[in-house]
Amino acid sequence: MQVTLGISLLLGISMSIFSAAQTPTAANSVNLLIGTAGDGMTFPAVGVPFGMTQWTPQTREGERKCVAPYYAVDARIQGFRASHFLSGSCMQDYGSVTLMPLSGPLKVDPKERASAFLRESEVIHPSSYSVDLKDYGIHVDMTGSLRSGFLRFRFNQGGKSWILVQDNARPGDGDILIDEAHQEISGRNAVRRLYAGRGKLAGFSGYFVAKFDRPFHVGGTWSGDVKHEGSLSQQAVAGAPGAYIYFDLKPGDVVQSKIGTSFTSVDEARKNLHAEIRGWSFNRVEAQARSKWSDALEHVQITADATDRTIFYTALYHASLLPRTFSDVSGSYPRFAGMGELEQAKGFTYYDDFSIWDTFRAVHPLLTILDPKRESDMVRSLIAKGDEGGFLPIFPAWNSYTQEMVGDHAGAIISDAYFKGIRGFDVKDAYRLMRKNALESPASEALYSDGRGRRALQSYLKYGYIPLEDKVPFAFHGEEQVSRTLEYAYDDAQVSAMAAALGHDEDAELFRKRAQNYHNVLDPETGFVRGRHVDGTWDKPFDPAGKYHYITEGLPFQYTFFVPQDVDGLIAALHGRKAFVDKLDALFDGGYYDHGNEPSHHIAYLYDYAGEAWKTQAHVHKIMDEGYHNGPIGLAGNDDAGQMSAWYVFSALGFYPVSPGTPRYSIGTPRFEDATIHLPGGKQFHIHANGAHDGKFFIHAAKLNGVPLTRNWITHAEIAAGGELVFDMSSEANPEWPAAVE
Repeated sequence: MQVTLGISLLLGISMSIFSAAQTPTAANSVNLLIGTAGDGMTFPAVGVPFGMTQWTPQTREGERKCVAPYYAVDARIQGFRASHFLSGSCMQDYGSVTLMPLSGPLKVDPKERASAFLRESEVIHPSSYSVDLKDYGIHVDMTGSLRSGFLRFRFNQGGKSWILVQDNARPGDGDILIDEAHQEISGRNAVRRLYAGRGKLAGFSGYFVAKFDRPFHVGGTWSGDVKHEGSLSQQAVAGAPGAYIYFDLKPGDVVQSKIGTSFTSVDEARKNLHAEIRGWSFNRVEAQARSKWSDALEHVQITADATDRTIFYTALYHASLLPRTFSDVSGSYPRFAGMGELEQAKGFTYYDDFSIWDTFRAVHPLLTILDPKRESDMVRSLIAKGDEGGFLPIFPAWNSYTQEMVGDHAGAIISDAYFKGIRGFDVKDAYRLMRKNALESPASEALYSDGRGRRALQSYLKYGYIPLEDKVPFAFHGEEQVSRTLEYAYDDAQVSAMAAALGHDEDAELFRKRAQNYHNVLDPETGFVRGRHVDGTWDKPFDPAGKYHYITEGLPFQYTFFVPQDVDGLIAALHGRKAFVDKLDALFDGGYYDHGNEPSHHIAYLYDYAGEAWKTQAHVHKIMDEGYHNGPIGLAGNDDAGQMSAWYVFSALGFYPVSPGTPRYSIGTPRFEDATIHLPGGKQFHIHANGAHDGKFFIHAAKLNGVPLTRNWITHAEIAAGGELVFDMSSEANPEWPAAVE
C-alpha cells in the first residue's frame, strides 16, 4: 500500500519542494525525497555529512524494523525526530527522540497529534527543513550539526502553546526528565540489539538534552495513553515516555529548541551541544551545515542538465550519511560489544553503523578518492571494534556484532584503503585481526552465538566449501552456503594480498590457494555455482534462475559471477571469453540482472574483462537510465546505507571498483560531458566525454593525460595523481576499443 497509494501525488511533488528556486549549487540540487517511496527506505536526513544524529520530519512513529521515519506518500507529520535510522536499509531506528509543537488542546499520541502540512511550504535541503503544520498554524524550521539539532517554531495562533518531547523508548527501556530550574528536558533510550543477540540490551543508550530559548511552564509527562499532570519525570512503562511543556505566547511568537545527543551520557550530550551550537542563531547553525554539505558535495563538479544534476548529487548525498559519527566531542564512545564500558577515540573519530555487505563495494572505495582521511578513521574504527570485541565484525551496527548478511568484508575495506596508500591506522594489528577471522572461531559457543567470527568457518576449512549439511546455525541468514563460500574466497584473497605486502609469505600462499575455493562450488557440468553435499555431489534439481536456500538474496545465475578476486580465472573455468560473454548475455537477456540488490552491482562491468567493453557501456547506460529517477520512487531497491547511490556516482563518472582491495577501476560509460573530481591537496582529476551531452554513450576512443588509453581500466594512483581522462563518445558501438584507434 505504501508503494501504490498516492502515486500521482508522488509524481507531482518530485520536483516542487526541495531547495525551491535556489541557486543550482551541488547542495541545492539534492532532492531528499528520492527513495522515500517504493523500496528505497531513505528519508530526508537533515544535518551534516556522516552525522551522529540526523533530523527528519516524522510521519511514522516508533522504532520498528523496516519502517523509516518518513514516507513521501504520508499526509500528516507527527513530529520532528532526532533519528539514527540507517538510511536506505530495512533496519530499525534506535536511541531516537521526537519533538512536536501544538496549539490548542493537548494531544500526546503520535497519530492523534499529527498535523496535515502544506506541501508547497515544505522546503527540503540537506542542511535544513521547513514546513507549515496546517492544523496548528505553526511554521517549523529544522537544522543540525554533527551531534546536535536546532528547531525553530513560529506559533501563529498564540495563546497556550505546547511542545512535546517524546523519548521513543520501548516499555522499560527509557526515561525522561524535566529540569525546570535549568529549563531543559533530558532523556535516555536504551538500545536493544537486532539479529545476533536479538532483543538483548546493547550496553548503551541514546541520550539527549533539549534546551529552550524562553522560559517554559511544566505541563507534565506521559507513557502510553496515561498522562501525569505536573510530573517532572517519567519511565517508559506502558509505552514511550514523553514530557510536555507550554508557553503563553502572542500570535507570531517564536520558540527555539536546541538538542544535544550522545551515545554515552546526558552530560556528554550537553557537552556536545555546548561545543557545536552556542547561542541562539538558527541561521548561523544552518549556514554552517550548508557549508559542510557544499564542501562534501563539491568534491565533484559536473556539467549536466537539472535532472541529471539532481540525480547525481542526491546519490552523492545519500553516499555521505553512513557510517555515522559515534564518538563525542570529548572522544568518548561506548566500547564495541562492551556492555556499558566506555572507550576514548584519541586522534580519530570513531564511526559505527557499517552496512558492510553493501558498502564495501562502492561507498568505501568512493571515500578512498574523495575523503581518504575520513576513510582512514573508519578503518581505525573497524580495527578498534576488532580489538575490543575480539574479532573483526561482519556487519557492525548498534555498536554490536550482528551477523547480518554473509561474508567477512571488513578486511576488504581495510585492504582497499591500504593498497590505495591510505595510512593512519595500525597495519600490523589490522592484519592480525584479518588473519584471526580467517583461521579461528571463538573459544566458546556463547561468543559464537553472540555474533563473533565467520559463520561455518570450520566447514569451510575442512572441505574448502560449506556443504549443504551444515545449516549454519547462529546466523540471521541461515544456510546460504554457496554465497558464503564465494564471499569467503574473495575475503581470503584480501588476507593473502595483505600478507604478501607485509612479508608473511607462507600466509600469502595459504590464502592465495584458499581464494580459489570458488572452484569448489562451481559445477563444471552446468557452468553455474550450485549447492554441494559433504560427499561432493551436487544438489538436485537445479535451475540457475531458481531461488535456493544456499544463495543469498539472489540467484545462482547472479552469484556465479561473484569472483571479483579472479575474474580471469572464472573466465577460464567457464571455457573462455566467448562462453563467458554468452553467459553474461543470457543473464541480461533473461531478465536475471537485479540492480535492486547488491550481488548484481558489478556484473555489467565484467564484459570489460572478456574484451567486450562496448557491452559494459550499453548495460551500464541502461541501468542508469532505468534504475535512477528524480522522484520519491527513484531507486531500484533499498539504498542500503548509500551503496545503491555510490554505484551511480561511480558509474556516472565512468568507472567502477569491481574488486575492492585491488586499486583499479573498470571503465564503463561517462554520463556527463564534463566532470571534475577535486582531490585532497588541491589536485584535480578531470573527465571529459565529447558527445555525452548529446546522449552518446559508446566509447570510440580515450586518452589519459594526452596518451591513448588502450585498456579499459584505470588505477587509483592515476586518479589520485590528478590529470585528465578524455573520451570521444559515439552513438555506435566500437567493439575494437580499447585497442588503439587510428
